[in-house]
Amino acid sequence: MSVAVPRWGAHEGGQGQWEFATWAPGAQSLELLLDGEALAMQPAGGGWFRLSAPASAGMHYRFRIDGERTLADPASRSQPEGVFGPSALLRDDFPWQRTEWRGRPWREAVIYEVHVGAAGGSYAAVREQLPQLAALGITAIELMPVATFPGTRNWGYDGVLQYAPAAAYGTPDDLKALVDAAHGHGLMVLLDVVYNHFGPDGNVLPALAPAFFREEVRTPWGAAVDFRRPEVQQYFIDNALMWLQEYRFDGLRLDAVHAIHPPAFLDILRERVHSALPDREIALVLENERNQASLLASGFTAQWNDDFHNALHALLTGESEGYYRDFADDPSERLRRVLAEGFAWQGEVNGSGQTRGEPSGDVSPRQFVLFAQNHDQIGNRAQGERLIQLVGPRKAALAMALTALTPMIPLFFLGEPWGAHSPFLYFTDHRAPLDEQVREGRRSEFGHFSSFRDEQRRSLIPDPNALETYALSRSVWPSPDDNDAATWLEGFRSLLAVRRAHLVAEGEVHALGADIIAPGALRAGWQVPGAQWWIGFNSGDAPVALELPQGREVFRLGAPCRDGQLEPDGLYAVVVEAA
Repeated sequence: MSVAVPRWGAHEGGQGQWEFATWAPGAQSLELLLDGEALAMQPAGGGWFRLSAPASAGMHYRFRIDGERTLADPASRSQPEGVFGPSALLRDDFPWQRTEWRGRPWREAVIYEVHVGAAGGSYAAVREQLPQLAALGITAIELMPVATFPGTRNWGYDGVLQYAPAAAYGTPDDLKALVDAAHGHGLMVLLDVVYNHFGPDGNVLPALAPAFFREEVRTPWGAAVDFRRPEVQQYFIDNALMWLQEYRFDGLRLDAVHAIHPPAFLDILRERVHSALPDREIALVLENERNQASLLASGFTAQWNDDFHNALHALLTGESEGYYRDFADDPSERLRRVLAEGFAWQGEVNGSGQTRGEPSGDVSPRQFVLFAQNHDQIGNRAQGERLIQLVGPRKAALAMALTALTPMIPLFFLGEPWGAHSPFLYFTDHRAPLDEQVREGRRSEFGHFSSFRDEQRRSLIPDPNALETYALSRSVWPSPDDNDAATWLEGFRSLLAVRRAHLVAEGEVHALGADIIAPGALRAGWQVPGAQWWIGFNSGDAPVALELPQGREVFRLGAPCRDGQLEPDGLYAVVVEAA
């Protein structure tokens, strides 16, 4: 006999009552400790425990297993004292101002990826930057994960209490105020969520519900989450709907979905989200190393396209290790295929002997999110260098222009619009002994890189747990008298103005092809609504011959094309309008 799956967590009922429910098949008995009073929770079948009790918003509570161990609610909406403190009852009564907001069409998305702590330290600090972002032409901000993590600083991928926004950045209402204010500026707000694993410290689910995980299926972070179970599915479906309904986020970026087993859960989640919110523009964006174009065809909005980044980075830097091993053999060809067909890898066997990807030529370009930089590809470098530090400002500007001026959806990382030089390092705030394990693990993982085989070099890799590492990674909005930043911001604004004028109109978009015209130089074209859009791109050291269809020049980076020659570090865009 099947048991109905209750709603996870604590929710306000009627007449001063609150309803508490959690799945704890690992417990013989379960108590609710509500402001110090112990109340026995009632078994509800299938490992569930429930209780209705008088309470009020703000009261603290915990669960106690078998009269011994006390734990936070795994679906706590508020953790004012962090991971190891009590949960707090949260009433959903925020006074929303932008109640008419229904979102923006995805084709208009220009995404700015933000780490709340590194951008200013709080939800309120990010909120203060919204007018400047909107004025630049940004149309969406994407927050790196904010689910409660151990300590006060973390990338967010070590979250363990998925429903509670990190108190290190402010209150739940502060986060809602950020979203509400963004909508007032016409900005979508996306949230990065991590459903494939929990962090290594503070996860209460192994004690409450060992069956939440599958020990026989391993991921890079340990035992896989058991998405076969309806209780587990409901935990994450409820979580997704909470962010989209209670916080009014406009979409979710689903981290590393290739680590979700079985993958059928993804379609269940997508269907539940869209059926619950039929009158809003909701984006569900994947990160997926498997390059499964079939998921995009099934209804997911888009996928982060690492292939674009990896090919472009290998082309500009000449790097050939790590991410770039499968792109360094012929980065121009890999980039050409991305521009013409979506993915560079579409079912071929890569350097690891694995078949990667599915054919993507029929997928709309607008279902690929492109970036020349993001948190991963900067922060997973030993020293957290940005592209501008590796290749200089001219090639960094070229990469930014190429990202902005394809019909794909562009994403720019924190500080990128003003040419920030601050590193973005890997930072944490773990307790002992985990802090030492993370520090040594971080250094040892670079041992196979040629530049870090020497132990002395590895010892110079910043300590993730050091406060200085976090401080170095901050990239706050530049001051008005920073002339270099002002120049970059004006160039960035002009790029987005060109994009807005030519690449976001309603209608179908498809590739017309892409060609290598010289080593490091390409030509690519797309059919966009009412016109053809062509670009020439030259990352090489010498001028190249460039032939494009006769059209109107709408953008040029570098020297003008003379006698059909595109100068080094140049990008040229023309529009051929329909007669």
